[in-house]
Amino acid sequence: MPDLIQRAVDVLKAGGLVAMPTETVYGLAADANNASAINKIFTSKGRPTGHPLIVHIAQAELGVANDHQDSATAWREILSQWSRDVSPEALILAHQFWPGPLTMILPKAKNVLLEVTGGQETVGVRCPQHPIAQQLLKQFGGGLAAPSANRFGRISPTTAEHVREEFPGDEVLILDGGACDVGIESTIVDLTRLDTHGAVILRPGAITQAMIDQALERSDRGAHDNDEVRATILSTMPKSNSSAPRVSGSLSAHYAPKTKLVLYDAKDTESVISEVNNSSDLKRIAWVHFPNGLSVKESGFEKVSKELLLPLESKALARALYAMLRQLDALNVDSIYFEQLPDGIEWDAIRDRLGRASVGSGM
Repeated sequence: MPDLIQRAVDVLKAGGLVAMPTETVYGLAADANNASAINKIFTSKGRPTGHPLIVHIAQAELGVANDHQDSATAWREILSQWSRDVSPEALILAHQFWPGPLTMILPKAKNVLLEVTGGQETVGVRCPQHPIAQQLLKQFGGGLAAPSANRFGRISPTTAEHVREEFPGDEVLILDGGACDVGIESTIVDLTRLDTHGAVILRPGAITQAMIDQALERSDRGAHDNDEVRATILSTMPKSNSSAPRVSGSLSAHYAPKTKLVLYDAKDTESVISEVNNSSDLKRIAWVHFPNGLSVKESGFEKVSKELLLPLESKALARALYAMLRQLDALNVDSIYFEQLPDGIEWDAIRDRLGRASVGSGM
C-alpha cells in the first residue's frame, strides 16, 4: 500500500483524480487548491458546478497531553487555512469528533477556491477517520476536495468495486480500503450562523444534533428523543428558499437507484400487495422489509422476484444500505418496495437518504 499511496499522491499533485476510502463512503478526491483538478470532479461525476464540495484534511498533530487547549491550538492552525473565522465551537467539535464522520460549514478563507464552495462564502471541512485516507492526506500535505465517488445523484459507493462500477476506465486511481464502516455520508453542521441559529445540522449522519449540543454543553434544546424537538431540528435542513448554505447531498433527489423505489408503511401492506398484483405495469418487484413484516410466503404475492430482510439495528442498516440498493438495482425489476423505517432519532439519517433516493429513483 505505501507504493500505491505514493502513486496516488503523484496523481493528485499532477491534477488527477483518486478514489479514496473513508469511514462514510468512498470519495472522489482532487487537490482542493487546483481549480483544473476540481473541475475534473464535476466533469467526471456529471455534477453541477454550483453544488459545493467538502474539503478533507489530515488529523492535527496533537501533543502528549491531548487536552482541549492543546487540541484547540493545533486545530486552529489547520482550520485557519480554510476558514477566516475559526469559532470556539468549531474547535470544540473538532476535538470531540475528529477524525470522524462530521463536516463543519465555516466562513471560507480568502484563498479557498469558489470552485470548491459552489460560489458561496462558506466551506465544508472534514477530517476523515479511515487510516488510508489519513495516510493519503498526510503524505499529500494539503486538503483534498472529495464528494462521493459515483455519478451525480446516484447511489454512493461503499466499496472499491462500487467505484469501479461507476468509473470503469482508468481515469480514476482507486485505493481499496475495504467496505466503509459507517456506510452513509457525514453529518453536516452549519457553524456560520451561530448568533442566530446556533450549531444546526444541515444533513443528518452518524453524529446527531444531541451529540453536538452535548459537546457544546447546550441545554436549551431539551430532550432530543421528543418528536416535536426532532421535527424542529429536521425542519432546519436547507430548502431552496432557506438562508442556510447549500451543502452536499441536500437536493430532494439524491442517492438514487435507476429502479423506481417505493417506500411503504407496514400498516398498508395489504393494500400495497393488492395494488401491485392488479397493476399491469408491474411484472417483477423486489420486496424489502423488516423481519416482523409480511413475508412473500405469507402474503400470496405473485410478482416478487427478490425478497430481502432488513437488519433491526440502525447502524447495521446504515452500513449495508448503499450496497443493498445497488444489489436491488442490478435485478432489473420494475420496482423496489422498501418498508419505511421505525420512529426514532437513530433512524433519521437513513430515513433522509431513503427519502431522497425515492424521489430520484426511476429516472
